[in-house]
Amino acid sequence: MKFRYLILIAVFLLTGCVAAPTAEPTPTAVLPYRITPEDNPYAPKTGDIGMTIGGVTLTSISLSERFDLTPSRVVVRLLGSMPSVCNELRVEVNLPDAQGRIFMDVYSLINKDMDCDNVFQQFEATILLGTYSSGRYTIWINEGLIGDFVAY
Repeated sequence: MKFRYLILIAVFLLTGCVAAPTAEPTPTAVLPYRITPEDNPYAPKTGDIGMTIGGVTLTSISLSERFDLTPSRVVVRLLGSMPSVCNELRVEVNLPDAQGRIFMDVYSLINKDMDCDNVFQQFEATILLGTYSSGRYTIWINEGLIGDFVAY
């Protein structure tokens, strides 16, 4: 009987030294992010407060890659018009979301105290997007899908 108790105690002591199984770590997706900012002369400015938001009509949007830059970057070209010669173009480029979507807002601003003729003002704008972490990105302008690119 003593022998049984000794064996039982030895088994309990030995099983206490065995490591408990752990769950395998699951890989987590890395959120996309912008490494460097874009070159955007049409970004919103601090002086925009108090101005009235106006519309724009976009007639052409194109995406192209600049392989002469290291790393290569995407260029967004916009052609369109604004309602008057007093409107100022604004292009806001937002950070990518978890799905790799880059939303851009294109609009115009006008000083409501200025008296302007309603003569359409045509514009051509070029925005050189920044560099992004590796992955596939889609570009949306004013909530419409424009195209996509892959960052390496």
